[in-house]
Amino acid sequence: MDIVTGAIAKLIPKLGELLVGEYKLHKGIKKNIEDLLKELNTMNAALIKIGEVPPDQLDSQDKLWADEVRELSYVIEDVVDKFLVRVHGIEPDDNTNGFKGLIKRTTKLLKKVVDKHGIAHAIKDIKKELQEVAARRDRNKFDGIASVPTEAIDPRLRALYIEAAELVGIYGKRDKELMSLLSLEGDDASTKKLKKVSIVGFGGLGKTTLARAVYEKIKGDFGCHAFVPVGQNPDIKKVFRDILVDLRKSNSDPGNSNSDLVILDATQLIDKLREFLENKRYRVIIDDIWDEKLWRYINLAFSISNNLSSRLITTTRIVSVSNSCCSSTNDSIYQMKPLCTDDSRRLFHKRIFPDKSGCPNEFEQVSKDILKKCGGVPLAIITIASALASGQHVKPKREWDILLRSLSSGLIEDNSLEEMRRILSFSYYNLPPHLKTCLLYLCIYPEDSKIYRDRLIWKWVAEGFVHHGDQGTSLFLVGMNYFNQLINRSMIQPIYDELGQVHACRVHDMVLDLICNLSHEAKFGKLLDGTRNSISSQSNVRRLSLQNKVEDHQAKPLTNIMSMSRVRSITMFPPAVSIMPSLSMFEVLRVLDLSDCNLGKSSSVQLNLKGVGHLIHLRYLGLAGTGIRELPTEIGNLQFLEVLDLARNRTLDELPSTLFKLRRLIYLNVYLSEVVPTPGVLQNLTSIEVLRGVLVSLNIIAQDLGKLARLRELQIYFKDDSLDLYEGFVKSLCNLHHIEILIIGNNFEETSFELMDLLGERWVPPVHLREFVSHMPSQLSALRGWIKRDPSHLSNLSELILTSVKEVQQEDVEIIGGLLSLRCLWITSTHQTQRLLVIRADGFRCMVDFYLNCGSAAQIKFEPGALPRAEEVRFSLGVRVAKEDGNCGFDLGLQGNLLSLRRHVWVYMYCGGARVGETKEAEAAVRHALEAHPNHPLFYIQMKPRIAQGAHDDDLCEDEEN
Repeated sequence: MDIVTGAIAKLIPKLGELLVGEYKLHKGIKKNIEDLLKELNTMNAALIKIGEVPPDQLDSQDKLWADEVRELSYVIEDVVDKFLVRVHGIEPDDNTNGFKGLIKRTTKLLKKVVDKHGIAHAIKDIKKELQEVAARRDRNKFDGIASVPTEAIDPRLRALYIEAAELVGIYGKRDKELMSLLSLEGDDASTKKLKKVSIVGFGGLGKTTLARAVYEKIKGDFGCHAFVPVGQNPDIKKVFRDILVDLRKSNSDPGNSNSDLVILDATQLIDKLREFLENKRYRVIIDDIWDEKLWRYINLAFSISNNLSSRLITTTRIVSVSNSCCSSTNDSIYQMKPLCTDDSRRLFHKRIFPDKSGCPNEFEQVSKDILKKCGGVPLAIITIASALASGQHVKPKREWDILLRSLSSGLIEDNSLEEMRRILSFSYYNLPPHLKTCLLYLCIYPEDSKIYRDRLIWKWVAEGFVHHGDQGTSLFLVGMNYFNQLINRSMIQPIYDELGQVHACRVHDMVLDLICNLSHEAKFGKLLDGTRNSISSQSNVRRLSLQNKVEDHQAKPLTNIMSMSRVRSITMFPPAVSIMPSLSMFEVLRVLDLSDCNLGKSSSVQLNLKGVGHLIHLRYLGLAGTGIRELPTEIGNLQFLEVLDLARNRTLDELPSTLFKLRRLIYLNVYLSEVVPTPGVLQNLTSIEVLRGVLVSLNIIAQDLGKLARLRELQIYFKDDSLDLYEGFVKSLCNLHHIEILIIGNNFEETSFELMDLLGERWVPPVHLREFVSHMPSQLSALRGWIKRDPSHLSNLSELILTSVKEVQQEDVEIIGGLLSLRCLWITSTHQTQRLLVIRADGFRCMVDFYLNCGSAAQIKFEPGALPRAEEVRFSLGVRVAKEDGNCGFDLGLQGNLLSLRRHVWVYMYCGGARVGETKEAEAAVRHALEAHPNHPLFYIQMKPRIAQGAHDDDLCEDEEN
């Protein structure tokens, strides 16, 4: 809740830790801490309320007070943290230009934290500061006649009365898509029940305008109709009254005056509605619903069965609300889409250039660039076009260029764009405090960035934005819930991986503009792009995003020491490493993300990572893909470190033993780096949940893994082929009851021992296992045994990768096909396999990515209806086996089958032992089947080995190892 409450939400449990911890504090100190806790809890509640109010509606005195308290909370947190790690703080130079006012005084508190006596003085001074802040607010509170607040006009009202023809493309959407969902044609007795359609999408897409257009189009087909806006804070009785008033008016019902509705309560109004609608074909649109509970209440009025083909349309920004509105099989959800490029351009140009001449050449390129940022959102297109059209004249091109540069910076000053921001901000202010903070954090990313989910969540955790829900729940899993909620509320756009699962997100440029603007107002973060590198000593910089868009490697590093000393978070995007200051300038840094910045020997910029050992507050250190060769031993000084990402550093061979002193470390990701072979080093990582890429060579270290009780993800490679090593690992694995992802491999070519046999005999997979990957030689007998013994233990397995299986039997295929959650299967067989493997229609019901390569030993065939959801398929064909077993036409079940194919088909055609002519015949048959496939997927047929040029049809193809 950083944006709302500063560091208070994190401070409260830390002060509690001081009270109950083994610090032997004097009774007087404990009393002061207890008083401080009470004060902070009160302030925290007040700040949350203030955070729910848009800045333009906030009392100026409340705003100043909130800013002061937030700033002071950061300083208090630094004081407490420095005491908790029991180290001397770095004292600022007294001769340096210091902070003014509150910041100058409270920063001096950092100097006092040396011992228990120091914390006593610090807490006492903190209490005094907080009391002065509260007194100053009370003193300056205006007690005169309060001005009567005026209710702001809801800018969305314009959408109810806008001429629909203004929105180019609206008729196409209405007539071709939405109207087909609402059509009355073909309704028979079974389909004449009430049909509900929900229009869903984020703010500004034109949901209300589209609903209004549909409302007018189908009005004549119904006996009565109503169009009622709801909004964020509705009066449920008013909603029901408005529906009844509209219905009565459209039905020309003179029997009752509407005055009778005022005295009715909600239950009576529902009864009245149900009575009115009982024998009528109606069409009702409920616009802008924000709450599932509210919808369920509204829906009670329409839970009647009159079988007259009535229609109920809802609009919402929230996916879960849309799902709730359309819970029966007869209902439909209409996902609102942005305008296409042509419609966007026509709408934009129509507003600015009303004559038929169209857009002049000089504005063509800047128009394209502006429209790209609008992303097909009608609200953004119309609003920005209005800002560029000045009466009957078009603003000069230089003003277009200025506006283009301002978009996504959050610093647009054109008043005409405030309406767009206000509409988008409704979604922001509807978020709970913790989600506001998490959303605002996305302002650090460049526009159009692909933001990887897991890395983002770990940074939220390190920043302290994620708080424990149920006791013992992983902070990452809580953060995953936050991420999903932002998608559900249409604030971020999901990006799906090949299995159809969300693994990243993007932020729409208009949403990015909003959150950058809010971030700027709250001093939440600052972007430096190499063009304006100065930071005022009074700018209260807390988070830096270094982007250096000009790619000027000669740019001077940032040098304002006073500003740098307060920075808590740095995220750097290549090539901004050229402006990165020395690490010694940072005193309270919590997050340092240098991922993908070149820090290796080939880099022109050398950053001394040894300085990282002085960053005692650091929680997150991102060094993935930086090319570093070694990790300094000083890493062991970082007692608060929670996340260390060293992935994709192929030159990092060894991890220093000091790393394993970090008891708070939750996430460690390396690339085949060896644990320093010291017994007992791993067991210190008592908080670790994710351990990836570790290379293990000693049995004692393999056994230490079993003491990491919180592990959810483990990726381990074995340096040596040793039965003792494998037995130690399996013994450890049996103690890891929370494992969700397990990846095992080796660092050598051949093995004398069968690890999978040991796993099959001694390990029972936990029921929450989602991903199992083995890059070691194995048999399917272990997997077969697990499933036969208790199928529920693999009920959540969605990804199974076995890259070196000795043999595959039909029974194996059918047993694996029965795993109900399996979405990805990747099996490579290296030895003898059953000659015919049939993929049956009753298996692999959720499979998206299917890979089965059995070399030249088998042919693989697909039954009609097999792999109903598969989007990508890769499989092998042994030409000789197929020919010998009578499949002379090489019919593999591809034609008219596998109807979900969307991406690629790979066929590995093994020709060894077959005639060249037979191989050509097999290739032609497979090619014909794939070319005739209704989805026309991209396909690749790979010969193993290739047919030699000039070979005759009667020649034998040479054998090739699989």
